[in-house]
Amino acid sequence: MIRSGFKPRCAAEVDDSAQVRLVKIQDIIAECRYGIHDLSRTESDGEPPLPRFNMPLELGLFLGAKRYGPRQQTQKRALVLDTQPYRYQRFISDIAGQDIHAHGGDPVRAAKEVAIWLRQQSRSTTIPGGARIGEEFATFSALMSDIIAERQLSSDEMTFGDFVELANTYVTGL
Repeated sequence: MIRSGFKPRCAAEVDDSAQVRLVKIQDIIAECRYGIHDLSRTESDGEPPLPRFNMPLELGLFLGAKRYGPRQQTQKRALVLDTQPYRYQRFISDIAGQDIHAHGGDPVRAAKEVAIWLRQQSRSTTIPGGARIGEEFATFSALMSDIIAERQLSSDEMTFGDFVELANTYVTGL
């Protein structure tokens, strides 16, 4: 949602092996008013096939900060996404009372859900519709290999910071 003036946050934004990843995530959660948690990547992988529960854990930390944190933390707002409306109940049934937004695995539909939610929460009138954001992202994605080459990088060398900076540069040019 860089396009709408929001700053994406990720534990990969700082590569500091001296800092524990969970502490980085906790620090980011403490600093953010809005949290967007997509549970759709909770899938089985490896041998034996076990799911990775990073996103549900991060959602739990966010909800805990909202519930038990000081006054500033109680102002947090969360959007929870998944591919299907009730799929999450198979692996995290304790949040059955939450309003989960389904995107069907479609990135444009996910962008629509996020855009609508951010407009509701922030009351910003500058956030475009998800279809428009999807179109802009498709254009940006098509240009990425050229942009990366201009910077004398390869795609496997791109850091989270590089991606955010490139996206900011692209959005500024719109």
